[in-house]
This record gives sequence, structure tokens and C-alpha cells, in this order.
Amino acid sequence: MAWYDEAVFYHIYPLGMTGAPKINDYSETVHRLNLLLPWISHIKKIGCNALYIGPLFESVGHGYETTDYKKLDSRLGTNEDLRNFVEECHNQGIRVILDGVFNHTGGDFFAFRDIKENRENSAYKDWYCNVNFWGNNSYNDEFSYENWGGYDLLVKLNQKNPAVKDYICDVIRFWVKEFDIDGLRLDAADVMDFDYMKALRQVANEVKPDFWLMGEVIHGNYSRWANDGTLHSVTNYMLHKALYSAHNDHNYFEVAHTIKYVSDLAGDRIKLYTFVDNHDVERIYTKLSNKAHFAPVHIMLYTLPGIPSIYYGSEFGIEGRKERHSDDSLRPEMKYDDYKKAIATNPCTELISALGRIRQNTSQLCYGSYKMLELQTTHFAYERALDGKSVIITVNNSDNSVTMNLPVSDAKEYTGALSGEKAVVADGRIQVTVGSNSGEIWLPIEIHQKSFAPVKMAKIEKATVKVRSSEEAESTVKKEATAPLKASEEKKDKPKVAVPDKPYEEMTVEELQEAILAKMAKNGPVTDYMLGTVRENTHHGSLVIWVKSFN
Repeated sequence: MAWYDEAVFYHIYPLGMTGAPKINDYSETVHRLNLLLPWISHIKKIGCNALYIGPLFESVGHGYETTDYKKLDSRLGTNEDLRNFVEECHNQGIRVILDGVFNHTGGDFFAFRDIKENRENSAYKDWYCNVNFWGNNSYNDEFSYENWGGYDLLVKLNQKNPAVKDYICDVIRFWVKEFDIDGLRLDAADVMDFDYMKALRQVANEVKPDFWLMGEVIHGNYSRWANDGTLHSVTNYMLHKALYSAHNDHNYFEVAHTIKYVSDLAGDRIKLYTFVDNHDVERIYTKLSNKAHFAPVHIMLYTLPGIPSIYYGSEFGIEGRKERHSDDSLRPEMKYDDYKKAIATNPCTELISALGRIRQNTSQLCYGSYKMLELQTTHFAYERALDGKSVIITVNNSDNSVTMNLPVSDAKEYTGALSGEKAVVADGRIQVTVGSNSGEIWLPIEIHQKSFAPVKMAKIEKATVKVRSSEEAESTVKKEATAPLKASEEKKDKPKVAVPDKPYEEMTVEELQEAILAKMAKNGPVTDYMLGTVRENTHHGSLVIWVKSFN
């Protein structure tokens, strides 16, 4: 057992939350990080015991084009500010992990500047991928190189170069020594070299007991990245998508299918980093067609297998939508004084606070096995069992209350941790009623604690949406779950291109997508959900790694 096994994360994008300028002119140091000090007590009060914050280090813009790994971004303050911030988090019992942007650097990074100045004579010309002094780039530097995501601003590091590997490993040692951090989230881990990640894991094992490495992985077999040799955990984007779309479509079969699919890939031993929104995707409150679903979505986030995370501001139910390909609205400035009373006045915040408290005081939710008890399109029940005691979770996405009759352990009575309602066991079963667009966490009387004070479920105005009947939705999802991918009238999405006989690295994005779908089809049915995840991924490097992940 390690600290991260019982973690509930709070996620901060500091440049946005503190209102820092979008562009760093390096002219002066402004101590904006100190604006986040009052938020530490808020993080603790809503039941979070870990903080993921970043990017933090000197960069020219959004933070992911690093120019100095050993200096806090001057728009945020000094290294002393960061040292004090982490210390205060630790004083309040909150672990801290930082954003490790180790796949690429910005153009102002010292190694890249040296290449611009000394060209072929630079000692750092092999620090980046495919540097070509016969080419050019969008900045007219009169040489070309491999970038990340199609942006010349983000220069891809040559992770196979021992000098690069040693430098980044020393950066991690520096961060632990100077700031006493507890782990790292690796940006763009799904396109990183595996030997490179193994070296980072060796450093993690060396610098601090239970130092945690979590990687950003969008698609693929999560166990390729999260295992004993590379990372401890990765982002569970599959569950992220399932949680909001299952509520919008009134279709809990999607969540159940995703849980099984991910478990079959990664196994039950790996705890994935779970979330419903972050700095790269739209806010959960914005994505939900029916705002009342805020409650069951978060009940599931906190009780399904994984390590839950709340993105700053979403505990208040704020909106955030991508606008004109910009993420600015997802990363807003927030002032503590505007929200310091939210736990008492905002039903969304009150719910998140209660869920955090329940999670931290219920070991079954951290370590327990998962078992589905009842599944319908509009309601879902499952248990988390440990040491002979089961916690029962029930959720309902319909506008009507629902009654469930569920098998339970040998406990004599259960109590709803949110409502305080009682459920007596009769013949090994309990009968419970779950309100519309709501949910409950049923605890055996033996482990129910007084700290689980009942809370009022979030009273959120509903949006008007067209809902399919239960029979229509169930029929549709069962067809999707069993229909194989065929180039026939049975499947609307036919192959767009043929899969050529050539190395994956030389294939186009469309060819790689078809290659992945073909491999999926050999392993079993390809659902519309799986098809969608492939079509949505247009990053060439990520697709190459994904297609290679199949056995």
C-alpha cells in the first residue's frame, strides 16, 4: 500500500488559475503562485489529499514549451515560492506531483538555442529528433526538426540519446531535492520511448519512497505503460468518455462495457488515474446535457476502480467550452475570495466534499474488488468488496426514481452515506430506492461512521433533452456490443483506405487508423465506441504506438 492508493487528487493549471499573462516576456518576476496558498485549505476541506499542479517551469506561453527546467516560471514567482508552496501542502497532509514535460522543449531551451547559434558544430545537435540543416521550419531558422503535434514551437527531444536521458533524470532529482515533490505526471507519455520511461522509473525508485509516476495516455493498451518497469499509472481517457456520454445517452451499458474492456487490458492490479474533465477537455458541467447528472457522474468517479481527480473549479459546477480551437476558457483565473464559502452554499461543492470524505474513510473504495450487481440503461448497481465487507453503489440517470433489489454480504443493515437512509437485509438482499438523476453509496452498518453526515443532493436545473426509451437504448447498445466490424451493410463505417504493406512509421494517419481497427476486429467485436476512439485520435506518433501494442 502506498499513499497514491488512497489518493483523491485536485488538479490545478497554475498559469490559468492565477491569471498569468499568456506570453512570458521574461521581463520581471511576479509572485502569483502565492495566490494559490489559500486554496490549499480548500483542497483539504473538499476531501482531496493530493495535488497535481503544472506546468510550472519557465516557458514562453502555455507552459508546455519549457525553456528552463530548473526555474519556476517568472510569471508565477521564484523557486523559493514553489518550495514554500509544496511545504505548506505537506503541512496540511497533501501530496504534490508536478507536470513533467519531458517529451519536447520550447525553442528557447538552452540546447536548442545552441543549435541555432552553432548549427552543425553544436554539441546538442543530437538532443533533438531528425535535425536537418538542409531544411527549414516555420520560424525560418534554416534547419528542420521533428516537432510534437505539428507545432514547431514544441521541439521533440531525442529520448534515445543518453545525454538527454541523463539530463532529464537529473532534473527529477533536482525537483525532489529542491521542492520535495512526491511524483510526476508525464506529459504526452503515449508517444515517449519506453526505454526512456524505464530510466525515469529507475530514478523514481531511487529518489523517494513511493515516488509516483503517472503518464498521459489517450488510447491503447494501458498496461504497456503502467507496469512494474515503466509507470505506476496512466490517465483513463476511456472511462472519462464513458462517464459523460453514458449519462447523455441514458446508457449505463457503455460504462459497464468500458470498465470490463479496460480491466481486460490493464488488469485489476493497476490503479488508473480517473477524471471527468481536465485542462485539455471541456468541463463536465458543460458536457452534460442534463445538469442534474452532475451527481451520479461524480458518485461513479469516486466509487469506481481508479484514483479520482477533480479539476479546479469543477467542484463549483463552472462551465468551460473549447472556443475557436482555444483552451483558454478551460483554464480560467479563479480568486479564492469568490469561492471560499462554496462548501456551505454551493450544492455541487457540498456533494464533492461529502464524496471526498467518504472515499478517504472507506477502504473498500480504494482497495476493494469490483462486481456488477444490476445493469439497465437508466440505472446501475455495483459493489466494492474488501475483507468480507461490501459497499454498494447505486446510480440512476432517469427522471423517475427506481427501486433495486440487490444481493449483499452478511451485514444486517446498510446506511446511505449521502442520504442517511437505512436499508435492512432480508434473505441476503436489500431493497433500495434511488431518486431521479441521483445515486447513493450504501455502507454496512459496521463501517458506517458518524463523519458521513447526510448531504442534500445537488439541486441543479435540468436541461431539456430528447431521451430514447429504455427498450430502444438497450437494443442499440446490445447490437453495438456484439456486431463485428465488417465491410458490409451491417456497419456504416467502412474502411476509408487500404492498409498498405509497409512499416507503421511510414503510414498515414488514416492508414494507421485502419490498421488498428483491423487488429481490433481480430481480437473480437468492434463497437461504435471503440470505432470512435480510433477515429478521434489523429496523432501519428500515438497511433504508431497504439498499433504496435496489439499482440
